[in-house]
Amino acid sequence: MKESTKEKLVVRERRIFSDALKKSAVKNLVNKRVTVHQLAREHQVTTNTIYRWLYKYSPFHERKCTLVVQMESEATINGDLQKRIAELERAVGQKQLEIDFLNKLFEVGSAELGFDLKKNFSTQPSNGSDVTKLKGVS
Repeated sequence: MKESTKEKLVVRERRIFSDALKKSAVKNLVNKRVTVHQLAREHQVTTNTIYRWLYKYSPFHERKCTLVVQMESEATINGDLQKRIAELERAVGQKQLEIDFLNKLFEVGSAELGFDLKKNFSTQPSNGSDVTKLKGVS
């Protein structure tokens, strides 16, 4: 039979850090002298504890506040896409004005000539079954 080796569970004593130490750690973190992970390793606490200190003692960080970090290239791409959208919207607007103008032109022309230009303006439909002869060819 195997002998089971039972290890005693070691419970670390509860530590209480002073406000001055927490403020100093947060100041170093805000000034980018250390990272969250470095502070956590140095004080042997979890990163969540460091973030709680950060939210409590930093004037720049608030809980439930989302900071949007956007790379410069993404901002440039977004700006270019916005410009392209504006160009396309202008083009659509110009085409719509052209369509409206031509429709009004057909209305005025039809009123002046006395018949509907839209219906009579098109060519006769082609009859695809007839044989056509080319000029100059016998």
